[in-house]
Formats: sequence, C-alpha cells, structure tokens
Amino acid sequence: MQRIRLRYTKRGRLRFTSHRDFQRAFERALRRAEVPMAYSAGFTPHPKVSYANAAPTGTGSEAEYLEIALTETRDPEKLRVLLDESLPAGLDVIDAVEARTSGLADRLTASVWELRLDGVDPAEAERAVAVFNAAESVEVRRKMKNGVRTFDARSAVSHLETHGFQADRPTDQPCAILRLVVRHVTPAVRPDDVLSGLRAVADLAPPVPAAVTRLAQGLFDEETGTVTDPLAPDREAAAALSTAAHAAAATALVPEGSA
Repeated sequence: MQRIRLRYTKRGRLRFTSHRDFQRAFERALRRAEVPMAYSAGFTPHPKVSYANAAPTGTGSEAEYLEIALTETRDPEKLRVLLDESLPAGLDVIDAVEARTSGLADRLTASVWELRLDGVDPAEAERAVAVFNAAESVEVRRKMKNGVRTFDARSAVSHLETHGFQADRPTDQPCAILRLVVRHVTPAVRPDDVLSGLRAVADLAPPVPAAVTRLAQGLFDEETGTVTDPLAPDREAAAALSTAAHAAAATALVPEGSA
C-alpha cells in the first residue's frame, strides 16, 4: 500500500549498538507505535524493513537510512514522531518521506565522515593529511572474513582535510578534527582504514581511539565532490504530484464555456 523512507541517527553511547541491536529496537518501536506493517511470506514472517549501508559498530551517525512497507497509508511526519518517541534517546528518527522513486540503496554511493582525534596537535594532523593527499596510493591491511586483505585506502577518498575545532567541553588537551568524503567501493574503505593509512604514510598515531561520526550519506556528485541528499528525489516527486493535483483541481472548478 505504501513505502516510507526514514533517516535516523546513532548518537552518544548508542553508537556502540550493533546493526542487529538496532534492528531489534526498531522492530519493538514498530509494535509500540502500532505501525500497520507489511510482512514477508513463509513460516517465519518478518516486517518488511530494508536497511541500507549501516555504519560500523562504535561509530556515530547522523545519516542512517531504511525503508518500511505498510499495509495502510500513513502521514510520514506523524509516523516519524511516533517512531522517534518509541525509540531510546540517541536512536532518533529525524526525517521521513513517502517513497516515490526506486533505488534508495543505489543513491548511497558516498559518505561524509568526521574524525575527532583527541591528543593530536592540529598542525601535526594537517601535515599528515597533506602527505596522505599527495600519495598516489596508500596500502592498508584489514582482517576480513576470508583472512587479512591488503587494499588501497587512498583511491576511495575524494576529499580529506583538517577542520576547525570547537570544544564541546573544557579541555587543555590538543584535539584535531578531520573531515573526509569516502566513496562506497569494494572492499569498503572505512574511517579506521584512513587512520591506518595516515599512520603508515605520515606516522600519525592518536593516543586514544578516534571518535568517528558519519555526517551525511548519499549520491556522490563527481563535479562538485559533494554528497547529496538521497531523499531529495522523493520530495521532488511528491511536490510535483501535489502541484499536478492542485492544477487538476483548479481546472475542474472552471465552468464549461468560461474564458
């Protein structure tokens, strides 16, 4: 009957929830909010929820996406509020649109990440970023399901720079902030791979683990090097349909034979 696409966050301590933990919490929220979910067929029916490119466990995110299928029509904003109230603070549903186009997952081709490096001098981080950007390739190693694999972390990074630091709590320790745009390739290049690359080519080794947050996720614009809103096509399609409906209604009110 209807498909709704949602944008949600993983904030604070909830960044340590795994994708499976979120799935369980979200399905409970669907039941609490009494959402008229469509279910799969078979002996063990499940709510029809499509998750797209979830962030790794331990990273925060402002841009996670999923799609749900309903058996009855609901207002997307009212549904968003109900689901947000049914989830724990930190797992926040911040946007909802009716799906008017296909291929949401196909529009998630890049991510914008922020890395907070406590204990790292900003000047040292800037030097390391310059070395990384100048390299033609940066090989890193990561343990995967089929064993340790070596791959190039540089080619997937479209943009990497240091960013101005604004303290969110009083501290005398240095802190560097990195912003990077990473294309979604195979194998996936994650923020920790970029940190491994910075360590390999510039000997940048933060004394404590980096605080990593995904700021945006969407279609990569090759011309501008930016990441666009993946829900924008659905909003535009809905606006076009609304305009057409209003035009049709206005035409129907004009009496026959009038100028």
